[in-house]
Amino acid sequence: METSVGDITLELDADKAPKSTANFVQYVQDKHYDGLVFHRVIKGFMIQGGGYDASYAQRKTRAPIENEAKNGLKNERGTIAMARTSDPHSASSQFFINHGNNAFLDYPGQDGWGYAVFGKVVDGMDVVDKIAEAPTGAIRPFGRDVPVEQVVIEKVSVIEAAEPAKSE
Repeated sequence: METSVGDITLELDADKAPKSTANFVQYVQDKHYDGLVFHRVIKGFMIQGGGYDASYAQRKTRAPIENEAKNGLKNERGTIAMARTSDPHSASSQFFINHGNNAFLDYPGQDGWGYAVFGKVVDGMDVVDKIAEAPTGAIRPFGRDVPVEQVVIEKVSVIEAAEPAKSE
């Protein structure tokens, strides 16, 4: 993930979160995220993006996916999870990267569901920190947690993981 303040490398967990991972990868392949901004940033909590362009216009999404929060993965610092509304099965393109340990978001959460983690940052946590520590202000309808200087997701690419070396 190339952003206007640096790069973030994510490792996705298709084994434990197959639907969330496939959903995210499809949005990447469709170039949905390119040019969007991190529109909600709360230091010590999370950074959220994947829905709005630099004019704060919402980009069209596909149908929402099933919530996979019951997969054993935890909303710990550096993990990526699906953002959603109060409807547990409403996640589409928006995601957040946990800036802190957020156990209250884990299954069953406060609503019997929680938020589905589907990967983690493996490189670029310093970039996540930089985004999370950016000054924020109020922009309607997002509230007061919008970065004063936009952080743009310039491009997201899928990099296939190298196969582990086979032992003889």
